[in-house]
Amino acid sequence: MILRIGVVTFPGSLDDRDAARAVRLVGAEPVALWHGDDDIRGVDAVILPGGFSYGDYLRCGAIARFAPVMRTIVEQAHAGLPVLGICNGFQILCESHLLPGALIRNDSLHFICRDQRLRVEDTSSMWTSGFAKGQEIVIPLKNGEGGYVADEATLDVLEGEGRVIARYLDVNPNGSRRDIAGIRNERGNVVGLMPHPEHAVEQLTGPTTDGLPFFTSILTSLVNA
Repeated sequence: MILRIGVVTFPGSLDDRDAARAVRLVGAEPVALWHGDDDIRGVDAVILPGGFSYGDYLRCGAIARFAPVMRTIVEQAHAGLPVLGICNGFQILCESHLLPGALIRNDSLHFICRDQRLRVEDTSSMWTSGFAKGQEIVIPLKNGEGGYVADEATLDVLEGEGRVIARYLDVNPNGSRRDIAGIRNERGNVVGLMPHPEHAVEQLTGPTTDGLPFFTSILTSLVNA
């Protein structure tokens, strides 16, 4: 059985084709989903890719939250559908209240583009089960509004429940609270990550292939579900 993973395209998405290629490389079928459709075509999981959905007007992800496709994704995510939000996708997940907190302007006030070292903190999610806890990886980071923020009580809950999936190492590139690079929901089916694993799946085009386990993890999780 070939698993089908939907990749949503919003106006302004940049990394939808890269995400689809990563899905194809691990042996799944990428399914193109359009922001204006509420039908997600029976896919087994969904990726919200990076970019500048709707031009990042108002706030990053604030308009995408109201797209017809997101109404369906939010409903099905609450029912257990696996969803990965990468960069702008992470922002959309927060704006849609599938994940807590928000992403704000980098503390440097500059767009950051660099190969970023991370430490994987949690391997219980459907998107990180293929990593070893504490594993250090390098994947690209590129954002202007990547600073993760939440109130202290929320941060304490995320820490206490082991829901921080990855942290920045060496340098905090955007001012994220507690060096947080990605988080998950309580159930572990929804993950938001600011760096871009889809740009680290081939040695030819990426600094490493350290992003591959995000995509192999979901296949294993779905098969074993």
